[in-house]
Amino acid sequence: MERSYRLIISCPDQVGIVAAVSDFIAAHRGWITEAHHYTDPSSQWFFMRYVVRASSLPFGLEQLQALFTPIAERFGMQWRVGDTGVKKRVVLMASKQEHCLSDLLYRWRSGELDCDIPCVLSNHDDLRSYVEWHGLRYCHIAVDPDDKAPHFAAVEQAITEASADVVVLARYMQILPAAICAQYPARIINIHHSFLPSFVGAKPYHQASERGVKLIGATCHYVTADLDAGPIIEQDVVRVGHHNSVEDMVRLGKDVEKMVLARGLRYHLEDRVLVHGNKTIVFG
Repeated sequence: MERSYRLIISCPDQVGIVAAVSDFIAAHRGWITEAHHYTDPSSQWFFMRYVVRASSLPFGLEQLQALFTPIAERFGMQWRVGDTGVKKRVVLMASKQEHCLSDLLYRWRSGELDCDIPCVLSNHDDLRSYVEWHGLRYCHIAVDPDDKAPHFAAVEQAITEASADVVVLARYMQILPAAICAQYPARIINIHHSFLPSFVGAKPYHQASERGVKLIGATCHYVTADLDAGPIIEQDVVRVGHHNSVEDMVRLGKDVEKMVLARGLRYHLEDRVLVHGNKTIVFG
């Protein structure tokens, strides 16, 4: 894949933003290969994602950032530039269930997820052989139900040592403390085995079965200090009926969980997700 720069912008909407950014890129003979714009009608906040061929520009990332800064300051932009030549570092976390983890590892090995995985963290040792078969480092950090502080201190240290750009909770069955959530805003991705905000908490498929629902789903979202209430990245559903048992729903739900988590992580890796308040703008 040809190396590109991804320019991600959000700011108060006003006349001239697209022209200023496009003119800047064109003035340096930059080649735009993707362009997305959106204005939120309620907040009048503007969002933009441009992908520019790196080889078309006469300078590197640092000079691009320096030259673009005056434009960003003029429009009051919140902005960043990503380099596709530098892979994001993804720390995966799981407990005992392997379906989401195994799916992500397959997609990583096949090249579908363009990232580096420095390690997999778990509060159980069950998945060690599977992870190590992929040539990855497995960190088992046991948790004492009566005193979880040492566990989370070790988790925080492991994430820091891995220089993680993003953390993925692939069915990691512990609630992260607020301090870790605050340290990685919009950088911790979770999969919830329910179509949030319905059926929050434990055993959502049992709750769904008892309510006789016709659709079950999964939600990929960013983790915040508020349980299962962070900005939603991706969701999907599958149809069920009265004839489906709880076991059927769990099986079907796992399929949806894998797909939703993989899509959500891919959107994040490709800088397609912009967070505004407690919701997201996702440029497909």
